[in-house]
Amino acid sequence: MRITRPMAAAAAVATAAAICLPVQANATPPSSQSSATAQTAQVPLERQVLQSRDGWASAGAGTTGGAKATADRVFDVHSRAELMAALAVTGAEPRIIRVHGDIPANSTADGQALNCGDYAAGTGFSLEQYLYDYDPVRYGTDREPAGEQENARRKAAANQAAVIRWDIPANTTIVGATPDSSITGAALRINRSNNVIFRNLTVRDSADCFPAWDPTDGDHGNWNSEYDLLQVINGSTNVWVDHSHFTDAPNLDINQPSYFGRPYQVHDGAVDVTNGSDLVTLSYNRFSDHDKLLLIGSTDSTSRGDVGKLRVTIHHNSFENVGQRAPRVRYGQVDVYNNHFTTSAGSPTPYTYTFGAGVESHIYAEANAFTLPQDIPASALIRHFKGQAITTVDNTVNGKRVDLLAAYNSAATADKQLVADGSWTPALRIKVHPAQAVPALLKDNVGPIYTAGVKR
Repeated sequence: MRITRPMAAAAAVATAAAICLPVQANATPPSSQSSATAQTAQVPLERQVLQSRDGWASAGAGTTGGAKATADRVFDVHSRAELMAALAVTGAEPRIIRVHGDIPANSTADGQALNCGDYAAGTGFSLEQYLYDYDPVRYGTDREPAGEQENARRKAAANQAAVIRWDIPANTTIVGATPDSSITGAALRINRSNNVIFRNLTVRDSADCFPAWDPTDGDHGNWNSEYDLLQVINGSTNVWVDHSHFTDAPNLDINQPSYFGRPYQVHDGAVDVTNGSDLVTLSYNRFSDHDKLLLIGSTDSTSRGDVGKLRVTIHHNSFENVGQRAPRVRYGQVDVYNNHFTTSAGSPTPYTYTFGAGVESHIYAEANAFTLPQDIPASALIRHFKGQAITTVDNTVNGKRVDLLAAYNSAATADKQLVADGSWTPALRIKVHPAQAVPALLKDNVGPIYTAGVKR
């Protein structure tokens, strides 16, 4: 159904055709296809489910999303108001949401664009005054901002959050239905929701209008933003994110100003999995032009219910000019295989590291391909964050097989050495390709490529 007003009762039955994936004469051989295309080709995209053994999201009850939705719970959405209405429909029964065109988050119910000034109106917030009040020379560096302007910033931030933070309910499949299917400016959340499929969408630029200055963060202070492109949080389980594109473009960090000698950071994570969430598969996605990618586990503390959870599979994704956290892990068993990590010379996103080994993390990195400029050595691909172990098997750097763990340890100090992790071996995999084959395999097969029965 297409929702024509922001109330489910006003929905009308749509006549839009189902999104199908037809058999094509020149289709890629099944051995190199994604789990979706390996299914019966005549199953509409929105009715497909995650295959058995396709990563952690196939464990437990598996991940079917809204595949069994009845006709009255299938929604075609073309605007923010229609998407909000589809998400707000009550009931735990399966639902399907097909996104047409671009959905701008920073807009009113009737489609009028909103900017940062609109959110700040009536709060008393002024960036100029904020910068004056909390200038470290005047305010100091040993305490977080407090007072009139910080209170005003919080009010303005709350106004923006109320508009752009959207929760995806349980038993939902949300897919892009057209070549330009995208969501711009939203902070999407799978929050206390189970059994969600998110596919074939571009999600871009969840910019925070009101980053918070924290002079106590690090040695020199930092600006911290609030929003991820997609969060899987608070005990959510069985989530499949597939063939989507996550990016800051065109609003890149390199184009942001600096204040107090620190970048004015308006973006946070791309896809974060935290607070006891579990059983997630990320497959055939494209991540580009973003700094902090995939945070799995948000604190060293055990108070968030993370122990024994945060099991995530990351396979056959393309990471292009990204900075760090691909992934950065605490506690979880995270299977990272057959991904392609590329950083170009002069990348607009400064490179920091790829695999972050945090407290009790268990990363198993196998048959990944790295294409890097000469100034990024293999020893820089792993970063120590109080972790003890990581497994790296048959990975390549610029086409040559490299023992990433050995390369890391050769440059690490004695107190930050890591050992091979013998605590587990991934079992939920369909096929592992040789790392040398990964760049060509993924070149035209990641991100949103399905729509109305054709590949794009």
